[in-house]
Amino acid sequence: MPVKCCFHRPAPKETMAWMESVDTLLANKDGLAAFRSFLKSEFSEENIEFWLACEDFKKTKSAAKIALKAQKIYSEFIQADAPKEINIDFSTRDHITQNISEPTLQCFDDAQRLIYCLMTKDSFPRFLKSEAYKELVNRQQNGNQKRWLLFL
Repeated sequence: MPVKCCFHRPAPKETMAWMESVDTLLANKDGLAAFRSFLKSEFSEENIEFWLACEDFKKTKSAAKIALKAQKIYSEFIQADAPKEINIDFSTRDHITQNISEPTLQCFDDAQRLIYCLMTKDSFPRFLKSEAYKELVNRQQNGNQKRWLLFL
């Protein structure tokens, strides 16, 4: 199933730079959108959504918001039968469950690390081999060739 991307065309250097690491990809708005679209096509978008939710959660300042956001992340991604349940081991899930009543900004770190590793070792290499990524790279290369032809 082809992945339709709904974002502007990234610069050629950006598209090629995404191959360097998952961090480079996630730090780039267009790279993140392309990866998210790819994960959606593979029915595993909960991983990037959880990772992003954790990144946002770690920036939370107020104690009241920490508790609210932690509960939202827990009910959306961690608890058994959550709507976007992530695939983590029992001990990590159990540790979060036992500590969710008094959450800290680090309460999801282990789960986030597991999901990050999963994306890095599994999803990211598949994304780089995907038709969607190859198509983006080809479009960039074709666009560059057309620009050069205008100067000839």
